[in-house]
Amino acid sequence: MATENAKYDRSRPLPELSLVFRYRLLNSPGKSIVGVVINFGPNASTPPHRHGSASVTGYVLEGTLLNKMNDEPTQVIAAGGSWYEAPGCHHKISDNHSATEPAKLLATFIIDTAVVEEGGLAALVQVDEEYRDVQLGA
Repeated sequence: MATENAKYDRSRPLPELSLVFRYRLLNSPGKSIVGVVINFGPNASTPPHRHGSASVTGYVLEGTLLNKMNDEPTQVIAAGGSWYEAPGCHHKISDNHSATEPAKLLATFIIDTAVVEEGGLAALVQVDEEYRDVQLGA
């Protein structure tokens, strides 16, 4: 599978996002920790995106994901694998590696409390300009 030059394919299904926790960090005023489970159905894909000023970790709960950030090589990450996204990181590929099996990811965000209180789940992901019409998390 050629993944290094892969471009987002609008015909692929989008994953489903579910908020699983949100807490204010008492030792870091103005910050919150937010957990989101992303259910990737078979062949599901997200458009290229960023997470603003949030620090994000991803932990694959089930299945296998393709992951490309910034200009780093594309990684195949199986259940039990994880990664870190620094603030401003460009998440170019975030796909279910399987066309037949689901995958599940836990994403944990450290983010400004105001961002998530004012914008909700949608404020956690800023889709690239050319794909702004794609309603991720809607």
